[in-house]
Amino acid sequence: MAAPDNEDTEEMIGAAPIELKAGEDAAGQRLDQWLAAQLAPELSRSRIQALIKQGAVRIGGQRIDEVKRKLAAGDLISVEMPEPEPAEPQGENIPLDVLYEDDSLIVINKPAGLVVHPGAGNWTGTLVNALIHHCGASLSGIGGVRRPGIVHRLDKDTSGVMVVAKTDHAHRALSEAFADHGRTGDLQRAYVALVWGIPSRPTGTIDAPLGRAADRVRRAVVPEHREDARHAVTHYTVEERFGEEQDKFAAASLVECRLETGRTHQIRVHMAHIGHPLVGDPDYGQAFRTKANRLPEPLKSEVAAFPRQALHARLLEFSHPDTHLTMRFEAPMPGDMEVLVGGFRNL
Repeated sequence: MAAPDNEDTEEMIGAAPIELKAGEDAAGQRLDQWLAAQLAPELSRSRIQALIKQGAVRIGGQRIDEVKRKLAAGDLISVEMPEPEPAEPQGENIPLDVLYEDDSLIVINKPAGLVVHPGAGNWTGTLVNALIHHCGASLSGIGGVRRPGIVHRLDKDTSGVMVVAKTDHAHRALSEAFADHGRTGDLQRAYVALVWGIPSRPTGTIDAPLGRAADRVRRAVVPEHREDARHAVTHYTVEERFGEEQDKFAAASLVECRLETGRTHQIRVHMAHIGHPLVGDPDYGQAFRTKANRLPEPLKSEVAAFPRQALHARLLEFSHPDTHLTMRFEAPMPGDMEVLVGGFRNL
């Protein structure tokens, strides 16, 4: 049988074995390389290598476990796609604010306080647990495991728009888009942050490499030559200014931040680096907590009680991995942050 067209391959995965015949041009090629070319984009080369090592690939009916096996013209190759294994995290009935969903992906408005992925101290009650329950059998398997494909993350206490893959193909395409940071595609991400003070310029770019801070959990701006330094660029625009006429030391701003790169805590560290940390940030804004003492009530108490950084991912735009149509999603600020911003507007 000839190699299936890409549009037919996905229907064959998880059903009957995929059967291919090596042509004259395949002679001498590595098995994994040739299969990767035939089955792209549904299966990555690393996924194919894993299948070969698992004994899921046959040549002429004989199981092959050598990824570098050379092909001969006329070889008959079959690929058995195992059923996706259950995900290690268990599904949990956690409510989700779903903005969009189809067979390939799901877009949600993540609430503040929800951890994205299970980990130390958070093995349950995460977004992944919620998605496993919500999506069920519609998860076709990421890397052979029936689980959602996380392609980007938001901090636990950051709210806003996230996209999650439901298929291997979508996971691969979206991961590449986020790794490219929209330089050659349609990816756009915009956040809104409430920061202390008023930047001297209404728009600006923060180009400062990030690396680990002393405690290995937080991040910091570090010298470019340091081994762990990672290129990081944030573009910001001041949208509103609050309190500048009453008391410049208690002033604040509502700032839109657009990411050119996507590093851990990037916006929080970059805004603190230029002297305008996020209101409520427990890691990078501690030196500014006394600013709340200059505020009138009830805003003073509201700021003191705000339990997180005032950061919300309000816009996400990307190209759909299957249709290639531009998808754009926006989510309004959550209620607690809206109340806080409203308090500053009334200064």
